[in-house]
Amino acid sequence: MCSEGVQMQKKLDENVKGRTDKPKVDPNIDGGWAWMVVLSSFLVHLLVMGSQMALGILNMEWLEEFNQSRGLTAWVSSLSMGITLIVGPFIGLFINTCGCRKTAMIGGFLTSLGWVLSAFATNVHFLFFTFGVTAGIGSGMVYLPAVVMVGQYFQKRRALAQGLSTTGTGFGTFLITVLLKYLCAEYGWRNAMIIQGAVTLNLCVCGALMRPLESRGQSHVETKSDHQDKKEMSLLDANAVKPNTVLHGEEDGEFKMDNRASWSKEDTSNDIAITDISRHGILKSLTRMTVSMRSGFWAWYSSYFGAASLFTNKVFVAFVFWALLAYCSFVIPFIHLPEIVELYGMSEQNNIFPLTSIIAIVHIFGKIILGFLGDLSCVSAWNVFIASNFTLGICILILPLMQVYAALAVVCALIGFSSGYFSLMPVVTEDLVGIKQLANAYGIIICANGISALLGPPFAGWIFDITQKYDYSFYVCGLLYMLGIICLLLEPCLQPKEKNHEKPVENLEV
Repeated sequence: MCSEGVQMQKKLDENVKGRTDKPKVDPNIDGGWAWMVVLSSFLVHLLVMGSQMALGILNMEWLEEFNQSRGLTAWVSSLSMGITLIVGPFIGLFINTCGCRKTAMIGGFLTSLGWVLSAFATNVHFLFFTFGVTAGIGSGMVYLPAVVMVGQYFQKRRALAQGLSTTGTGFGTFLITVLLKYLCAEYGWRNAMIIQGAVTLNLCVCGALMRPLESRGQSHVETKSDHQDKKEMSLLDANAVKPNTVLHGEEDGEFKMDNRASWSKEDTSNDIAITDISRHGILKSLTRMTVSMRSGFWAWYSSYFGAASLFTNKVFVAFVFWALLAYCSFVIPFIHLPEIVELYGMSEQNNIFPLTSIIAIVHIFGKIILGFLGDLSCVSAWNVFIASNFTLGICILILPLMQVYAALAVVCALIGFSSGYFSLMPVVTEDLVGIKQLANAYGIIICANGISALLGPPFAGWIFDITQKYDYSFYVCGLLYMLGIICLLLEPCLQPKEKNHEKPVENLEV
């Protein structure tokens, strides 16, 4: 009996030890607060990307107000969109040092400030700095954390969650376009920008909803350093209590508390103890902040320039090349579709149901459906991503050949649906580099997209000025897009043999 009891006790101790050492999974992963993070990301896309897509309303007001060339005035919105994406790698440094929540809240304030300051612009160049740079940097500081936080909170339904959150762009395009039209008509564009700046301040609330999550697979066990910190604080608390009480009559075996004597005689020592505690707390906070900033900086630096640099991942490098070539092709239809409609005499039909609206509406459903497909265990998110990109590339190439409204509407619907691959971009990026590197890696990807968005439209306009035809803009950009897809198709050749078709171990620790 004794031996059985000893064995049972050993098993019990092992089980308790195993439960203590086993990493706990946060209950908010794939549920709970995770859906609040999706709502926060949805609102960020609505307020940031929706505003970017609706800048055409303000662009017309700026043309009339400042009487500058269309090319110069268009640089205001191009700078805002481009800088929002280009600053991605630098925002990764903020995320590593300050966290997603603080970065997003600071970015929300900067974005709102950029809108308000732009209302007092005296010329287009003033808007370059207030709207293009200030609001652009602020938008980037909100946008990247919104994508990264959804990736951290979801594992099984990552693609669907990203798809739902990014649909905010489509809803924002409709809502903010209507809002800016109404505000400009009723109050003028300057007051409209002040009001929109106040609305944009809600981005700070969205950032506050991005509650930090324990890293997936990370143990919640109290570490030795944490135990030491608690011990130090308990000792400090004990020392703080001692000056407040004095024990008398110890030699008689009686302990009497004389609080009045303690307060009258030892106020000085009490003040010294409280001062020591406050100094210790301030010093400890500064030390933690310094260590956090230092470790965050080196994590960011090593991701780009260290031995474990992201650029040592050949598949990721190919992914970056795709991002450089792809994004310009997505914005081309929005630029040239009005000219196509006017040239082929479809203005009346287009006024009833605009082709750009078809793209925007189907784009929302495309993000959700492609996100759902990407989460299926029998389907590879990477293959869905490539297939949707290939469809989009083909549609851009054949769009100039469609000279009937019904045919154009079908092609535009396919463009809207296939462009829903944006919901899969964070997913495939995380599969390539892991959750720990997602912020830095996705920062590089959106930076490449920003460069493409900044240079793509002027490049297409340059082709149109030379050829006096919109067709060649579609053909050239479509071919560049297909070249980017070829970079993605090289994935099996670039992947190391031992890691071929394997996802990072971090993504499996659920």
